[in-house]
Amino acid sequence: MDITLLKERFAAFLRSRHLGRHFRRLALLDTLAQTGVSREVPPTLTQTLVRAATADPDDLLRQLGSHRDGLTEAEAAAIRARVGLNEVEHEKPLPWWAHLWHCYKNPFNLLLTLLAVISYLTEDMKATVVIGTMVLLSTLLRFWQEAKSNKAADALKAMVSNTATVLRRDLSEEAAPIFEQYYGAHLHVKHGKPVEVPIKLLVPGDVIVLSAGDMIPADCRVLSAKDLFVAQAAMTGESMPVEKFAVQRLASAINPLELDNILFMGTNVVSGSATAVVLATGNATYFGALASRVTATDRAPTAFQAGVNKVSWLLIRFMAVMVPLVLLINGFTKGDWLEALLFALSIAVGLTPEMLPMIVTSTLAKGAVFLSRKKVIVKRLDAIQNFGAMDVLCTDKTGTLTQDKIFLARHVDVWGEESDEVLAMAYLNSYYQTGLKNLLDVAVLEHVDVHQKLNPANNYRKVDEIPFDFNRRRMSVVVSEREDHHELICKGAVEEVLAVCSRVRHGDAIEPLTPELLARIREVTAELNEEGLRVVAVAAKEVPPSKEVYSVADESDLTLIGYVAFLDPPKESTAPALKALAEHGVAVKVLTGDNERVTAKICREVGLEQQGVLLGGDVERMSDPELAQAVEHHNVFAKLTPAHKERIVRLLKANGHVVGFMGDGINDAPALRTADIGISVDTAVDIAKEAADIILLEKSLMVLDEGVQEGRRTFANMLKYIKMTASSNFGNVFSVLVASAFIPFLPMLPMHLLVQNLLYDVSQTAIPFDNVDEELLKQPQRWNPADIGRFMAFFGPISSVFDILTYALMWFVFGANTVAQQTLFQSGWFVEGLLTQTLIVHMIRTPKIPFIQSRAAAPLMAMTVAIIAIGIFLPMGPLAHYFKLQPLPPLYFVFLPLILLAYMALTQAVKGYYVRRWGWQ
Repeated sequence: MDITLLKERFAAFLRSRHLGRHFRRLALLDTLAQTGVSREVPPTLTQTLVRAATADPDDLLRQLGSHRDGLTEAEAAAIRARVGLNEVEHEKPLPWWAHLWHCYKNPFNLLLTLLAVISYLTEDMKATVVIGTMVLLSTLLRFWQEAKSNKAADALKAMVSNTATVLRRDLSEEAAPIFEQYYGAHLHVKHGKPVEVPIKLLVPGDVIVLSAGDMIPADCRVLSAKDLFVAQAAMTGESMPVEKFAVQRLASAINPLELDNILFMGTNVVSGSATAVVLATGNATYFGALASRVTATDRAPTAFQAGVNKVSWLLIRFMAVMVPLVLLINGFTKGDWLEALLFALSIAVGLTPEMLPMIVTSTLAKGAVFLSRKKVIVKRLDAIQNFGAMDVLCTDKTGTLTQDKIFLARHVDVWGEESDEVLAMAYLNSYYQTGLKNLLDVAVLEHVDVHQKLNPANNYRKVDEIPFDFNRRRMSVVVSEREDHHELICKGAVEEVLAVCSRVRHGDAIEPLTPELLARIREVTAELNEEGLRVVAVAAKEVPPSKEVYSVADESDLTLIGYVAFLDPPKESTAPALKALAEHGVAVKVLTGDNERVTAKICREVGLEQQGVLLGGDVERMSDPELAQAVEHHNVFAKLTPAHKERIVRLLKANGHVVGFMGDGINDAPALRTADIGISVDTAVDIAKEAADIILLEKSLMVLDEGVQEGRRTFANMLKYIKMTASSNFGNVFSVLVASAFIPFLPMLPMHLLVQNLLYDVSQTAIPFDNVDEELLKQPQRWNPADIGRFMAFFGPISSVFDILTYALMWFVFGANTVAQQTLFQSGWFVEGLLTQTLIVHMIRTPKIPFIQSRAAAPLMAMTVAIIAIGIFLPMGPLAHYFKLQPLPPLYFVFLPLILLAYMALTQAVKGYYVRRWGWQ
């Protein structure tokens, strides 16, 4: 079997097992571009790269303590111990103490700390203890939840790895223990063979092998290259890939980014192959130097983060207006400005959306854990909400709509008759190419009988290779048969191969390629396409054995020999998955490089109704405004280049859609980066996995539909908390203003407000586990701060109505109308206020009738019952005097259920009007 094929399979085996943490490099490069950070790096690094570019390769290897065949494992381990792992500092998690400080330093906790200090100075130790407990609980709860979420996310990320192919010169018995320590005892690699290692374990001096689709894992100097093109747009801004060589052509070059033979960490190989020696790793790389300049710079907020921030600032602005009003009214009416200040600060605490970070983190972490059980790895937690907001999913065809298991169905001559010669030529081409072997090559190489018949090891010698690229859409190898002559064998897309053919072989006869023959050839290939077969053309020509180096210019004057046709049958789950996505408001658009006939047949088989087919050539000719209109009315796009895919995704986003893109190839990376949510698979090329936000361990659209629903469930639960907090806060402050204006004492002490707020917040911790009505999962969901403001204004005053009713009850019925009776008044409002606040959770969690048409999940129900019980126990139990409360008369508990039932009835009535007028969310 071909050693290259073995290497590919060995690499796939390793990728399923090794750990890696290099998911944010491309994101960080994007940040560097977006934030306008200077691309200047330390002069010493520039000088080092320039010296390496101009040095003799053998001298450079000696300076690095390396060899043409790479390092030994013992040498690599020694260097690793000295320089550390190949990770940039920006990617390392915060130490626990820094994380704890970040969990503490929010406005809510700082405000509470100020309150605690003031309470301590005024010798109110009970308030100090309660407030201190609140700060401690809030900080530790957030710290524990985020630490748990980060640990879970790291464990999930560890399931996907990125590796590099490294040459190891010696894997002797002495080196084996070191090798096993890093790579696992299950690996046994013979002396002198390439090995796949996690990128983070690379060290300066390692010699690596690169091919199409590979990420550049560190700063490297090219030792040998064959048609090597590298995409380094994120570093240089160049939109087109640049060619790299083994030598530096311009000796006067001083800008590292202009060096011909230097490769930079974070860029990727588009086509060709190379060997290179690692010059620097981690923070010592050019990438690391840039990253260190933005270590303290936050990334631009995502749409999700921007939405959360807008909602938070809505509540904070409301607090900034209401708190001074409370202070002034209480100060002038009661005369005790210190007490008024404490009360106003307590109101500020009550208005602060202190649980929002924890609720958001908890719901997203729960979503990530749920998706992990569905074999979905979430690299960025915010992507879960984008899942729920997604209304357009762009996907490739192969492996998504189809089984991703390609069979070689036909090998025929130009006129569609079976031909063993065509299969033999295709086999030699796939066998000898060193680039990224795709599924078509694997299907060809599975024909062991052809291998035995050709016996390439003895009968053929590879002379050269012209690698595949996405513009030519073909690749060629040149082989020598028994040193008699050279044979250039080309295979690729039909139109692109025909473009370099001048003759056609039919049996033993060779005829010129006339327009009539060309029309007939297209009829034959069209018939194969109509059968759902993907057709690859095979052409060849003999050349004299005098030449050893070939280029694209040699792909001319070829003879068309025939075609190999492949079948990629649709998955059984695709049709129901597409139906489910449609029912949930997600439009599916197919973006493929394949031809339109094969794509159309697959779409028909999976039940995707075509709304028009647009070809890459049409996309090329359209202006952005024209294409922006066309992408709305078409759902199948065929014969696309990577640039076409990226452009379609970009224009869909510009039209206001939240766009997901699913892909796994090199050609999908630009679109994956551009989409709101990039989705890839664990078997994808490195660059695709790096660009993606979510990685599937199973390439299934049904899993995506489940992800969409979980994203919407997550968002719905976050929105519940925000609506509850906003409306409850508004109602409480309105009630306080009324009470402050007409009652000669404080309606509730600062400590009462803090305890009530603490209990209410604890009741919210079960929201991430709550049920969500099916109706709320039908359509995409997005942040709408204006709607939250309107919701707050509508539902907040409802609780105030019943707060005022409770004031009247305590004042007129129970005689709590003097300063001496203020504790009874405060106890009565404390219980009623806490119970209405807790009930609002159930009233606002659903547009339906709570407890009857829609029931909360068991954890939320249990938490509600527990908080109600604690709220009643505090004034009625032995701890009442510690909290400056007192037992309530039995008659109070006769009126209390009536007030709560009336509150629920009015809320339900207003909710019905609100839903009819504006909808629920």
